[in-house]
Amino acid sequence: MKNILNQTVYALSYGLWYVLSLLPMSLLYVLSDCFYFLVAKVVRYRHGVIWKNLTESFPEKDDIELRQIENDFYHSFCDYVVETVKLMSMSKRQLMRRLEFTGLDEVRQCFDNGQSVSVYLGHLFNWEWITSLPYWVPGNVQCCELYHPLENKNFDRLFKRVREKQNALCITMADSLRRILEYKRQRQTVIVGYIADQAPFWNNIHHWVDFLHHDTPVFTGAERIAKHAGQACFYGYIRKVRRGYYVCEMQPMMIDSKAVPDYEITDEYFRRLEANIREYPGIYLWSHRRWKRTHEEYNIRYNPENGRVDLRDIETIKREKGLI
Repeated sequence: MKNILNQTVYALSYGLWYVLSLLPMSLLYVLSDCFYFLVAKVVRYRHGVIWKNLTESFPEKDDIELRQIENDFYHSFCDYVVETVKLMSMSKRQLMRRLEFTGLDEVRQCFDNGQSVSVYLGHLFNWEWITSLPYWVPGNVQCCELYHPLENKNFDRLFKRVREKQNALCITMADSLRRILEYKRQRQTVIVGYIADQAPFWNNIHHWVDFLHHDTPVFTGAERIAKHAGQACFYGYIRKVRRGYYVCEMQPMMIDSKAVPDYEITDEYFRRLEANIREYPGIYLWSHRRWKRTHEEYNIRYNPENGRVDLRDIETIKREKGLI
């Protein structure tokens, strides 16, 4: 019975998404404008988180500038929703017209040399359209993207189906190293996309960077995979040309990833990501609590001087240190 219910929910969700995706972009953007009024003016979706992130990331900007960035974010976020809906039925021609990849000559040179490629990306709109990359690379190259499965299995299955529509294979983070090394053993050239600007769990923190005026814990798994597989590393620099039109420039970071010291690729990624955000601040995902883990709390949890700290004592120690 539960399986029948799940199949029904999936079928209804898929059908609704597909029907909405058939609407022309002009009408979908009208819906986005209505959605913007609700999200930005009525609900004020995650305003506290957004404003905190903006004021701490751009201390040099005044309130007028910050409000403009927040307003641009809300518009971009609502456009992201309808653009992702449209992705289900977009044609190859329409996607290639709306998202152009540039700087591919060096990427193709890596392929010609038998070298696979890692592409580092950030949560800049519209990252979902990056799944159209298979249209821009040779047919013998397998495009992959790493992702975290959604808790709801029906929606995870639905998003995975949409993301793989352009033949970009979705690989879970847990299975990433095994799958990519398997491709290497099979001599299959791949290009793998990583959106690596999320906040890692406490036990996955191995490196910190200065990112937008924050001491920031970062994922280093993408770098470790690239080094293991000998992949060339590029940054996908996203520019918004106008509403519904984007350019993703492939910028080389490290072609010989094994030759550089640990964390240098990760550091370079965050330098380029910050430059990308500073040029186009309105298209970054400011509603995410990116800096919820601090170095001070990390030291409380893992500093040997504190011994084995009971999690119930974390708040007490933080108060004693004046952190809250």
